[in-house]
Amino acid sequence: MKKIQILKNERKTRLHSFTPESVELGILLAIVGGFLDAYTFIGRGGVFANAQTGNVVLMGIEAATGEWGRAMLHAVPVLAFILGVITAEIIKKPSMRLFVQDAGRAVLILEIAVLFIIGFIPYTSPNIIVTVAISFVSAVQVSSFRKLAGSTYNTTMITGNLRSATQQVYTAVTKKDNKSALQAFRFSTINLSFLAGAISGGLLTSVIGVKAVWIAVIVLICSVILFSTDESENKNLLFEYKDSGIVDKKDSGTINKKDAGILNKKDSGIINKRLSE
Repeated sequence: MKKIQILKNERKTRLHSFTPESVELGILLAIVGGFLDAYTFIGRGGVFANAQTGNVVLMGIEAATGEWGRAMLHAVPVLAFILGVITAEIIKKPSMRLFVQDAGRAVLILEIAVLFIIGFIPYTSPNIIVTVAISFVSAVQVSSFRKLAGSTYNTTMITGNLRSATQQVYTAVTKKDNKSALQAFRFSTINLSFLAGAISGGLLTSVIGVKAVWIAVIVLICSVILFSTDESENKNLLFEYKDSGIVDKKDSGTINKKDAGILNKKDSGIINKRLSE
């Protein structure tokens, strides 16, 4: 019972751990999302590379006026977005764990590499090269990080987030629901972070130029570092439990399976039952 109580207390103290669903990561990714949209719109041909709705609309408009060549230019980022979604799904496959231990961190590193290269592409180069690359990494990001504290959200556009925030506010006010109020606060924070990213992206692109994209790279590097720090703390915590006898062999085996992502329903039930007692 003492073991379980200590584990339960430790779980409470680590509610804000930096995980793929944490609000902290969502804030950083939303800043990057807003930043990239402003970057491509101001510095790369007036295109929103993150959200594909605009590209589809523009493709339809160009097709309606018989401008098939321009219509195809708007189709290319859409195809890049589709490829990005497929890439994200491949990275998350269990068979890829032999090559990619942490899918979330791998996605962030891939995004960092692509955006870093984009910073070297001058304004004189065709804008389609940059918009396609950003559409690709945007798709990988949005497909890999889809949950905010258990709720579906988006880090590269805010239409759905705005709807969710409004719904949660309505529920919180009409039903006096504290949980809905908390979720409304989380979604609103993500939306404001996206706005902050767009503002900073617009200002910095106007001042710095093409290399302003490296600011987004710095934000993503911070995300990777925080991921690594949190994982290290979790491992050290488990070792401390083992050394102190708080976690026995059976417990540590179950926890290790959970960390590795191979926890089955039975094991998960055991952990949740013990921590909730």
